[in-house]
Amino acid sequence: MGLAREDSPYTTDDRNLERALLFNFVIHAVAMLGMATLLLPTMPGGTQTNDLDRVAAIAAHPWLFRLGWFPWQLCALADLLLAIAMVRVRWLPRLPAIAVLVLTTAAVIPDQYAQAVWITRGVELARTDSAAYLALEREIFPLTAGLGALLYTCAALGWTWCFARAGTWSRTLTLLSIPLWATMVVAVVGPLLPPAYRPSPAFVSAANGLGFMQLQVWLGLVTEEVLKRARPTEPYGRLARWRYPHSGVVGRLFDVFANSRLFGALLEPLPEAAMRSDITNVVYVNYLVPAERAAEMVPHGLELQRLGPDGKYALFTFLTFQHGNFGFGFLGPLRKLLPSPVQTNWRIHVKDPKSGREGIYFLTNSITKAAPALAARLLTEGMPMHVLARGAIARQPDGEMRIELDPGDGSAPDAIMKLRPAKAPELTGAWRECWPDYRAFLAYCVPQDRAMSSQPLRRRVSRQEIDLGIPIDACEPLEGSVASRAAEAITGEHAEPLCFRVPTVSFEFSLEAHDPSA
Repeated sequence: MGLAREDSPYTTDDRNLERALLFNFVIHAVAMLGMATLLLPTMPGGTQTNDLDRVAAIAAHPWLFRLGWFPWQLCALADLLLAIAMVRVRWLPRLPAIAVLVLTTAAVIPDQYAQAVWITRGVELARTDSAAYLALEREIFPLTAGLGALLYTCAALGWTWCFARAGTWSRTLTLLSIPLWATMVVAVVGPLLPPAYRPSPAFVSAANGLGFMQLQVWLGLVTEEVLKRARPTEPYGRLARWRYPHSGVVGRLFDVFANSRLFGALLEPLPEAAMRSDITNVVYVNYLVPAERAAEMVPHGLELQRLGPDGKYALFTFLTFQHGNFGFGFLGPLRKLLPSPVQTNWRIHVKDPKSGREGIYFLTNSITKAAPALAARLLTEGMPMHVLARGAIARQPDGEMRIELDPGDGSAPDAIMKLRPAKAPELTGAWRECWPDYRAFLAYCVPQDRAMSSQPLRRRVSRQEIDLGIPIDACEPLEGSVASRAAEAITGEHAEPLCFRVPTVSFEFSLEAHDPSA
């Protein structure tokens, strides 16, 4: 996994900045939800137009009122953590980052003081003296919605300065920043104006709502740019660019989600469920490639398994198969209702130099259904899944296999194969240099029950343990023609494959684990 700038390596401070941005994005969304569902009926300018009704709502449900404010208190903490993180990273401009920290600290004081008074003394007054509560509200509302919010807005303008100067920016952010900060300035200045010029609470509330919705989008876009800084697009693996095979609105939406570093980071903590499938017609297409060529595809933290004299070869395989009711294992008999898409896995053999474990690394995977492709790409570490426009596997009565992988306009690999049953071949040339006979080749190629991937920024190697249990004697040799531009880009021209078929496989994904990397 590369870095955007070689002179600024990824550090713990960079990781903390990413965490602070993610925390801000999530907690601001939660706070807005709390405002809409819990606080709006009790706030000036909210859904209740009668002040006494607002006070009565607080008195009747004091803990709902306090619960509604709690995410906003966490927002203050999130802003402060972000300001500290911005000062600590080396690639943001120093003086603007310090200004952000100073302004954020200054904003927290009146904002949190006002909120603390509101949920303690304010609640007690709402229960006992409505007039006294309304008088207190008129005193503290400008502190949080006016002074505190104004200082937060000034600090957020500092965010814009810092991230734009650092290059973690986009044209969309520029276009969004103008209406966003204009709306926020209007919203926060209003409560500070003299009473004669002060806009109505309803206007201030509406301006805040519009501003915070824009802010949520802005935070997401900035977080995306910061995450991409250390996770640029790569030619293979999970960070390879996804392109849906068909144009249109749906395809563009899929592209946004699949290529997003933000959505991947938000979904990363979710546990992975066991998956099962009754697979048929697994066709392996195997090539020997120069080890130096294959080594360029191995991510940092893993090593290539080298073959032959002086380790000058490596095995590259793409295997294509028909799923059988592919889905969650916990569904049991209901899995019969699930589809049976065609999938292809393109892989090389690697090892973890620290643990000594061996497995395969997926250069790419593709499937004919968009939903499992998107889920695998966003929820797993080692499955860089794409979508095929069409995939077909047909076995003729005489045993001939006809397979088509059509990527359409998408990023999936292509292949057209016409293969027929054959006798077990005698290994010659480079194949004989790597294995003494065909059975020894199968013993190396087939028992691959571990997929491995590397996350250098997390300093770990991920492994997905699967259970295939394919017996060597089940492998049926094939011969024929294989045409694939994607495979040729990996193997070079005129490479001759060894092919075979496995009739059935009971697939079960059982575990994803993580090991510290070397």
